[in-house]
Amino acid sequence: MTFMEALAAGFTLVAQWESIAFLALGVTIGVIAGAIPGMSATMAVALTLPFTFALQPIFGILLLLGVYKGGIFGGSIPAILIKTPGTPASSATALDGYPMAEQGRAGEALSMSLYASCIADFISNIALILFAAWLASFALNFGPPEMFTLIVFSLTIIAGVSGDSLVKGIIAATLGLLLATIGLDFIGGTERFTFGSVDMRGGLNFVAVLIGLFALPEIIAYIRNPEAKKHRVRGMGYSRLKWPDFRRSLKSIFRGSAIGVFLGAIPGIGAAPSAFLSYSEARRASPQRENFGKGEVEGVAAAEAGNNGVAGATLIPLLSLGIPGDVITAIIIGAFMVHNLTPGPLLFVNNADIVYALFIGLIASSFLLLIVGAVAIRAFRYIADIPSDLLFPGVLVLCIFGVYAINNSIFDVAVMLVMGVVGYIMLLLRFPAAPFLIAFILGPMLENSFRQALLMSRGNLEIFVRGPITILFWCLTILSVVMIIRATMRAARLKREAARSASRVAAEPKA
Repeated sequence: MTFMEALAAGFTLVAQWESIAFLALGVTIGVIAGAIPGMSATMAVALTLPFTFALQPIFGILLLLGVYKGGIFGGSIPAILIKTPGTPASSATALDGYPMAEQGRAGEALSMSLYASCIADFISNIALILFAAWLASFALNFGPPEMFTLIVFSLTIIAGVSGDSLVKGIIAATLGLLLATIGLDFIGGTERFTFGSVDMRGGLNFVAVLIGLFALPEIIAYIRNPEAKKHRVRGMGYSRLKWPDFRRSLKSIFRGSAIGVFLGAIPGIGAAPSAFLSYSEARRASPQRENFGKGEVEGVAAAEAGNNGVAGATLIPLLSLGIPGDVITAIIIGAFMVHNLTPGPLLFVNNADIVYALFIGLIASSFLLLIVGAVAIRAFRYIADIPSDLLFPGVLVLCIFGVYAINNSIFDVAVMLVMGVVGYIMLLLRFPAAPFLIAFILGPMLENSFRQALLMSRGNLEIFVRGPITILFWCLTILSVVMIIRATMRAARLKREAARSASRVAAEPKA
């Protein structure tokens, strides 16, 4: 089958009304599931999988891909409105999205989230179509040493989300790395910090930690001082995204999309690190960097571009090599297998029509996401107008049920409550939550890659500079650290000069 024949056959498969209907249904399911705290995109795809067994291959796979795409965007809705990320990848969106909602700019934040998600998703799909073979072969060069150096470089993004104090950011990150070691050792199988508890052997559930860290501190703060929340502007304010704000955010959207495509093509990284890296780079490059974390629309754009840029790219190793790019694509492999399709190089030979149909369907999913997302924003945005007396108890109930539903575990609920107290203490002491979360996500990958590399080399550290990829990441890490030190010293100098100027003004005699 020639290229044109395969493309025509693929277009014929997608042009059926059933294909578009199942794709739209998948996007709708994904958006709704992502908007429910505790219901991640992974869980939505897993629950949808059995319903695809009786469908034609193209219908079933498009349905799952639609759920995947919609789920990643849907998580931004509660992240912005109630500071409860619907999916782990939406954690970075809450950093600026929720402050915007408190300022009565929820409509603006939600609109930017939707547009950034659709643009990044479209770019990611184009990258999949154009560079699948090349990016997949590049990703194959990533062994444990390369993964370790990449994660070391990624940890430098902590400086970008540490707020006013780098020291407090490092302390928060250290606590995150420490809690990430709880459970069974990945390589040796020994118990660490479990204190004899069977529940602790599996480690701390990420969603429980995430919801506890972001949502519960707001609820605790409201319980302690309910009057403070009543005076805040929390309505939609009929705010609309302004063209100048969108235009100046485009650079961050394209940068975040590129970061998402790169990290998505590497199996095992996931969308959350990509979102935080994109957010950090946007803050570092933006002239509005002082406003990040306080309600900056560019921060929402960068975070959503980073996590949605991963969506198409994770399919690159799946379709080209048969290697799942993340947990969700590992589930989607099941749909391929059920329909006697084997992902990998032979898929392009034996089932070229299916491959091109998927490519066309993915492009269509970006436009369907724009339509479904716009409807979802109109449906969900009135959450911001609910009085705090009703909103916060409802959020607490959703958090408890959402966390319990993941593993049907009361222990996970306990973890969420404890992390809520920890998050509230961090809020009082002005310790940023984002560095903690980044370190908690990357900690296990960092440790496992380091130990696997040492096992490969029998303890020889030279393996961490074994090739151009590792050397490149070491150089980028050193450059990043130098820039962080320079920026910190410059900020300290400006603060001292401002303090001296203020003291001189105060000392001058008044006329």
